[in-house]
Amino acid sequence: MGTSLRALRALVLLAGFYVLALAVLALLTGAGLAVWAWASPAAALTVTVLCVLLGLPVLRGVFTLGTAGGNRKRGNGDDAPETDGLAVTDGEQPELWRAVRSLAERTGTRAPDAILLTEEVNAAVREDTRLLGLLPGRRRLYLGVPLLIGLTEPQLHSVIAHELGHYGNADTRLAGITLRGRDSVLRTVEGFQAPRRKLRDRAWARQGRPAGEAVRKGRSIDLGGGGRTGFGYGSMARPFQAYARFYLRATSSVGRGQELAADRVAARVAGRDATASALREIAVLDAVHDFYLTEYVALGTRAALLPPPGEVCGGLRHLLADPELRSDMAELRGEPGPGHGTPYDSHPPVAERIRLIEAMPDDGRAADPARPALALLHEAGRVLAEVERVLLTPEALAMERADWPELIHRAAHALAEAGAEALRTALAEAGAKPARTQPQDDREPADSAGGATATGAARDLAALLDAADAGRLWQVADHLPKSPEAARASGRAAREFLRPALEYGSRSLAELALVEAAGARWALSWSTPPRLRLPAGRDLTEPLAAAVRAALADDPDTAPLRALLAH
Repeated sequence: MGTSLRALRALVLLAGFYVLALAVLALLTGAGLAVWAWASPAAALTVTVLCVLLGLPVLRGVFTLGTAGGNRKRGNGDDAPETDGLAVTDGEQPELWRAVRSLAERTGTRAPDAILLTEEVNAAVREDTRLLGLLPGRRRLYLGVPLLIGLTEPQLHSVIAHELGHYGNADTRLAGITLRGRDSVLRTVEGFQAPRRKLRDRAWARQGRPAGEAVRKGRSIDLGGGGRTGFGYGSMARPFQAYARFYLRATSSVGRGQELAADRVAARVAGRDATASALREIAVLDAVHDFYLTEYVALGTRAALLPPPGEVCGGLRHLLADPELRSDMAELRGEPGPGHGTPYDSHPPVAERIRLIEAMPDDGRAADPARPALALLHEAGRVLAEVERVLLTPEALAMERADWPELIHRAAHALAEAGAEALRTALAEAGAKPARTQPQDDREPADSAGGATATGAARDLAALLDAADAGRLWQVADHLPKSPEAARASGRAAREFLRPALEYGSRSLAELALVEAAGARWALSWSTPPRLRLPAGRDLTEPLAAAVRAALADDPDTAPLRALLAH
């Protein structure tokens, strides 16, 4: 479909929303005027107020039409609001700019006016158009730092060419009409649904305890949706919901076509094999990046720690270089996901895109140089640190910095402290040890996690083992926090409810005791969770788990855990 036809289609879809909105407003206005001629003043006033309430969501949908910002087209997901990033100039990053301008020339479109680096596993283009996208404007290219870290240079070229292909097909300009119309339809639907939800909540609150008793006894209750007003909101929302479904199906089908067209541009400019491999790599990179943020960066923030400057984004390269993870990634590349989607998906499934690209004729460019894409950045370490400075919150930037091994140890220690807290409280409440109301005496060693006074974990663990040997283990466990089901249980069932919390707290307490008494530390690993090791290097993870299970068995054996602590 040519640009003119696509523009006409977008305008027709947008006009359809206006026609529907005006028809509904005309119907409400006519009803409000007619009732004054046929009904009593009190009834007419009631109907008029109802018509006004029903018309407000429509008016809000119409008048929010022109409030959206510039038009952005994402290369690896749905359309989304603009993301801030670090702007890099031609003078700062000449090689990156040369590559982008060369790709724009080969794509046959105008180069972007700005390049911004973000923290996302994604690339996107934006154009600040005018007149609902009919007139061109300032262009921006967004590049995710994880792409620079995880892709080769030819693969990154294909990603950039794909995004520039959206410029060449006028996708970013026409998106101004499509996205704003879609936003208005969805805002109108939400405008009807939100008051109806509030009315239902109020109805539930009015019924209160009788409603709850009816539900518990298996009887149905009638919330009523708020009476006539609730029914009116539901009825008025139906035509807009139907049009929203039609609008989303129509615009999403256009979006899928645009993505396939941009893929063909990328394959022509950057090469078939580079384009297909980039799609495979990005799908894997997205999962790896989420794992990295959750298991490493977020782990540090729990202890108010961040890695050294540049490593919040740049630490991903350590994870990607791990031999075991590289093996897992190789398997994931062969499984890019399902080859089918829904009619509302704005992007075709990755598997379908890869299949169509790989079905193209061989262009003979499989042997292009595979330099890492990060080599395009001048002083990459400094740039990664600047990206963090721009994208992190002031609270995050104020956190203490520690190298990765120290960060992992201190963060794991903080998690162990939190994990053992409930059990240590239970020990005190059960009378197995004195409650800790003041710092421990000077005979206890310093805590190796941060130099603070020792927490007495070894003493608390010894108290727990003594309780187990004396047959009082489950008396202690009974003071652990319980779910309502656990509180109602008794006997064997009660023990099984408490066992997971008891095992977790005991393992955490044993870890703290080994850090305190034996100088153990959590060791950094990029392919497994942190491993607790003795100074000589012995891995305590599996022996400790086995010893804890033995100590908490129905016939407790505390000797293995005491032996570990003796080290």
